[in-house]
Amino acid sequence: MKKDLLRIADLSRDEIYLILDTAEAMREIAERPIKKVPTLRGKTVVNLFYEPSTRTRTSFEIAEKRLSADTLNLAVAASSVLKGETLVDTAANIEAMAPDVIVLRHSASGACHLLSRLCRSRIINAGDGMHEHPTQALLDAFTIREHKHRLEGLKVTIVGDLLHSRVLRSNILLLTKLGAEVWVCGPKTLVPCGIERFGVKVSTSVDEAVADADVIMLLRIQHERMNGAFLPSIREYFNVFGMTAARVARAKPDVIIMHPGPMNRGVEIASEVADGPHSVILEQVANGVAVRMAVLYLLAGGHETD
Repeated sequence: MKKDLLRIADLSRDEIYLILDTAEAMREIAERPIKKVPTLRGKTVVNLFYEPSTRTRTSFEIAEKRLSADTLNLAVAASSVLKGETLVDTAANIEAMAPDVIVLRHSASGACHLLSRLCRSRIINAGDGMHEHPTQALLDAFTIREHKHRLEGLKVTIVGDLLHSRVLRSNILLLTKLGAEVWVCGPKTLVPCGIERFGVKVSTSVDEAVADADVIMLLRIQHERMNGAFLPSIREYFNVFGMTAARVARAKPDVIIMHPGPMNRGVEIASEVADGPHSVILEQVANGVAVRMAVLYLLAGGHETD
């Protein structure tokens, strides 16, 4: 493993499989009466989140505690950032306290790479702008492999706001690297220009995109990142692109439905699908803890690289 986990593009196939295999072992810890191991005892992890988060922040904190790390959650809304302190100065002050790992979520793409160059601490990217969200892609791959026992050769269809999604970018890089056939689908206004260069198939027809799919992944419409009128209305989006039971029926009988969250019922997914037998959305949340435990262990506890 490298010093930091900044993006999927930095990982080889072997490193990805190492993380997934390690997560298998970490998941067993959650099944014990006492869900704690001393692997990261004496290590300090700072969770520095500049954007709202429920699943990612909570699962990182639980993962850290299960590995016996000392955890500090820095609430940006109650920090000196509101007084004008820059990310670099905030990171320098945290670094002066000698943490071992900084988990960063930031609205600016590349913020984690900046910290990686400035800090001795190991940096884990928990989502940077519209760039990447590597641990989400890893937990998605872990969930798919759990159900399908492979990734190579699977048809994975990703539907939703493709333009603003860091989850999309990380998943495309990971899934194509491991041999999956990736289809992406969304309104033309939300399809990134030139996305075909990443080896994916693009469609603006949901019926075509989900036909015979092994996996369907829905992405949230990210209104907070939109500065223009990308959609006529939410109702029209659901009518044309929303995942309904009728559309799921076009996929393979054993298709699994995924969503990185937060999920907007009646917008990208119908409640009957979100709560239906094909949904593995809550399994993704549970697997996120195991995958983040694996990343923390491999970066900070597995071995020393310095």
